[in-house]
Amino acid sequence: MSVVINTNSAATSAAYNLSNTNVNLQRSLNRLSSGSRINSSSDDAGGLAVSMKMSASIRRTDATLANVNNSLSFLQTQDGVLKTADKILNRMSELATLAQDVTKSTNDLSLYNTELTQLKGQLNLMLDEKFNGIDLFSEGASSSSDTATISQTSTLTVVTSHDGNQEVGITQVDLNQIVFDITNTGSGSNMDISSTTGAQDAVGYIQDAIQDLATLRANNGAEQSRLTFAADMLAVNKTNLEAANSRILDVDVADESTKLARYNILQQAGTAMLAQANQTTQSILRLIS
Repeated sequence: MSVVINTNSAATSAAYNLSNTNVNLQRSLNRLSSGSRINSSSDDAGGLAVSMKMSASIRRTDATLANVNNSLSFLQTQDGVLKTADKILNRMSELATLAQDVTKSTNDLSLYNTELTQLKGQLNLMLDEKFNGIDLFSEGASSSSDTATISQTSTLTVVTSHDGNQEVGITQVDLNQIVFDITNTGSGSNMDISSTTGAQDAVGYIQDAIQDLATLRANNGAEQSRLTFAADMLAVNKTNLEAANSRILDVDVADESTKLARYNILQQAGTAMLAQANQTTQSILRLIS
């Protein structure tokens, strides 16, 4: 190889290799300092696109899970009111049974009837219960005639998947019809336990109401169970999506630390060799001195 002054191929090659090493070293430092394998679109264009879609799915799944849990709270609140209504009906049934005692005086029966009337009023108040401003119960029966008008049960739609393709319905149950039968016209007009005969009739009305209420609570429990499983599925899907996204986006610290050590050594060696290459032309001075 000729000895020349204007061109130093060895130094150029060493500088090129050192430049590449510095780029790789900076990339490795960025990955380890950020914890992410992809810090710019040039690191992995395809992987970044997939990761972005997965990240959006994770956020939607998290939001959907929050919505499902709120709907579950709605049903739990609804069941709490129904449970209280059950206690009231049981007490009314107890009063009606006590009023059948032939040893009770007219005044005693009147006191039982007074408490029964107060309990009817409390049942009516429960119809207006809400959860975050949303009615727990459907609008219910109308008292515009002697016969109760049965309302259609309202259904609220709960989305249970991040893509919106899966839905579950929860009901604003018709507690109003039960309360109407107990407290207003129709069968309720005969519910007066101030007499033994009236108390006997009242027991039948109340038992029917308890049966209807039991059906409402059973349906509520079934809806709670379904939403619980939907929430579990969302939580599992979120975990799996996060794991999949991590394999694309997150850096393998052990592997990247090994690369960092390699690039550090290459940088030091490249710097030394570039210095050596720059010194090679010094030998020319000996030839012309």
